[in-house]
Amino acid sequence: MLLENKTAVIYGGGGTIGGAMASAFAAEGARVFLVGRTPAKLDTVANSIRDAGGQAETAVVDALDASAVNDHIDAVVEKAGSVDISINVISHEGAFQPLADIPTADFVAGISKALTTQLITTKAAARHMVKQESGVLLFFGGSDHANAIPGLGNVQVGMDAVESMRRQWAVELAPHGIRTVTLLTGGVVDAFPDTPEFAAARQGIMDASPLKRAATTADVGNVAAFVASDKGRSIASTQVNISFGACYG
Repeated sequence: MLLENKTAVIYGGGGTIGGAMASAFAAEGARVFLVGRTPAKLDTVANSIRDAGGQAETAVVDALDASAVNDHIDAVVEKAGSVDISINVISHEGAFQPLADIPTADFVAGISKALTTQLITTKAAARHMVKQESGVLLFFGGSDHANAIPGLGNVQVGMDAVESMRRQWAVELAPHGIRTVTLLTGGVVDAFPDTPEFAAARQGIMDASPLKRAATTADVGNVAAFVASDKGRSIASTQVNISFGACYG
């Protein structure tokens, strides 16, 4: 198994993307700790993992509360002995509109929440990884400067900001043996709501790929598990493109 004896913490672990990553990590032998704010969603993912023979635990934690996040990660390390993988895939209020139509407060609020939770959760994990002199910090979404399209509002701006933060973490943490990697996607089609308005978005994502395909949640989980494993140890301080060629990053 790729992740045997590894400990993974997934913030937003009850969501579609977070759940897919958690399931993939657990299937490869990791002990996963799912963090979120909705117990029912966390329990659904955890029970599915346990039914498949994996190890999963849940915790209700507000990722905007630094004290709560730090208390939780300390408890994980005390119980499991280490934190080897950490990823934050918490969804935030994105405004898919032309920039001119978004109220300033709404534009700033979405990006602020994304950056704040990423900073808090990454700092918490990094504190232990530095002591261990090892660990993998995964990020999701990525920055694709070559393919800017209208109507993304503050969503792509927020992802660009997170990717900038990831690059800064990389140069500061690499000397401690910590890898930082972003999964660059052009959109994960089966994570979208099944509505007519999103049907067009799904088709647009597939049309942007030379292969006319798009990543699924299973693809995201499988790639994340490999990147986080020792077999992916040479992948560091970079983005991994899982967009079927739609993104150029």
